[in-house]
Order: sequence, then C-alpha cells, then structure tokens
Amino acid sequence: MTVGLSSLLTAAAALAVVLTLVWAGARLARMTNLAPRPPGTRLLALRDTLALDARRRLLVVRCGSQDVVLLTGGSQDLVVGWLLPTPVATSGHASKGDAAT
Repeated sequence: MTVGLSSLLTAAAALAVVLTLVWAGARLARMTNLAPRPPGTRLLALRDTLALDARRRLLVVRCGSQDVVLLTGGSQDLVVGWLLPTPVATSGHASKGDAAT
C-alpha cells in the first residue's frame, strides 16, 4: 500500500493550516487579554516606553514597588537610574482638628 504524493501534500497543507490557526488564536488571546494570567502579583511590569530612534528605546519598568529607567537597543543596554517614588498629594482642606484659632 503506497501513499501518493498528492495525499502527502494534502496532509502537509492541512497540518500547516491547523498550526497557523492555533498560532493566530493564541496571539489574539494574548493581545485581547482573553488568556488569563495566573493569580498573584507580578514582580516586573512595563510602565512606559519611548522610541528615541530606529534602534534605541527608553523603558520605564516597575520592579517591585520602584520604577527603573532602562536604555535598550544600543551597543549595550543601560540602567539609566531608579525613579524616586512620587509623594501622595494631600488635600488643601484642613481637618476638624487643624482649625486655626
């Protein structure tokens, strides 16, 4: 029993179509956040990015509770520095106990 060349090509094409559909579905699920993330807190998160030119980018990455600025894409990647935490703005209204006499 021999398998014809046309049968092999049909099977290979069908496999390629199925794999392409699986890949596209996974990519779509990641892009639309349909793929759930495991519960728990994430240690790293990309906060912001700025393209400086065609190769280099500045990234603000949250690491734990602090933000770090990274320069990527040049001859080597650099840590530009850690950002200071921003203070929580307080309201200008005096509370009941702070009334001036």
